[in-house]
Amino acid sequence: MQIYLPIAEVSVNAFLLLGLGGLVGILSGMFGVGGGFLMTPLLFFIGIPPAVAVATEANQIVASSFSGALAHFRRKTVDLKMGGVLLIGGLIGAALGVVVFNYLKSMGQVDLLVKLCYVVFLGIIGSLMFVESLRALRRARSGDTPKYKRRQRGWVHSLPFKTRFRTSGLYISAIPPVLIGLFVGILSAIMGVGGGFIMVPAMIYILGMPTKVVVGTSLFQIIFVTAFTTLSHATTNYSVDIALAVLLLVGGVIGAQVGTQIGTRMRAEQLRILLAIMVLAVCGKLAFDLLVQPAELYTIGAVGGH
Repeated sequence: MQIYLPIAEVSVNAFLLLGLGGLVGILSGMFGVGGGFLMTPLLFFIGIPPAVAVATEANQIVASSFSGALAHFRRKTVDLKMGGVLLIGGLIGAALGVVVFNYLKSMGQVDLLVKLCYVVFLGIIGSLMFVESLRALRRARSGDTPKYKRRQRGWVHSLPFKTRFRTSGLYISAIPPVLIGLFVGILSAIMGVGGGFIMVPAMIYILGMPTKVVVGTSLFQIIFVTAFTTLSHATTNYSVDIALAVLLLVGGVIGAQVGTQIGTRMRAEQLRILLAIMVLAVCGKLAFDLLVQPAELYTIGAVGGH
């Protein structure tokens, strides 16, 4: 069933969009990521302009993250105080990111920037995830049970403005969470992502948060930052396509609930390696599209001129 998207100015299959939204929602529920780092490139592939894909995908992430966060609220695995500190940096970063996005759009360079950002970040994240997952699988097969120690980062604990995060069992400076939120907020505005694929590892390895509260806290912060990003894009560059957003939203809400159930039943190592392969495949396709010569080349010249 083909539908016309007025802002994107293209016709697409409605069931394809529902399926893509559902896929991203499943990833959100399983891994605590918004899923935009995969959805936005997938929208490029089906012909959605990058500026519209970035702005509209942020809207879909709000829904899938909210649905996933509800499941974690029920389990009491959300650190609201940590989420609030991350949110302060996230909102500031999102505001800065929208300013940069609009400036580059006025120069006609935003499409290239968005695609280059995706190639770099997906390549790095996908490679790290793949290597780490292979190591985890080897450990599982050999029967090794490594002892995980929470890393005590000296510089984190020596910073001022310390506060206690009771749900996470931490007493650290509020500065690192604000900076992490700031960086993720900028990415959210420029790339149309929730930023969970960077925030989750940062919360574990830099802040030292226990894994059980990381996913829910990440989703909680993503809800508000991406909602702010969507509003900013909608009111400044009018690139949010409501029809596209609704279809992605419906699929995302359903998928997030399914993903939460799958995540509790399947082996984490296998899930991570599948996600890594998917990320690297999308990265490769984007890089290929940037490097290959377009099928149709246009030149500007006078009519009848030689």
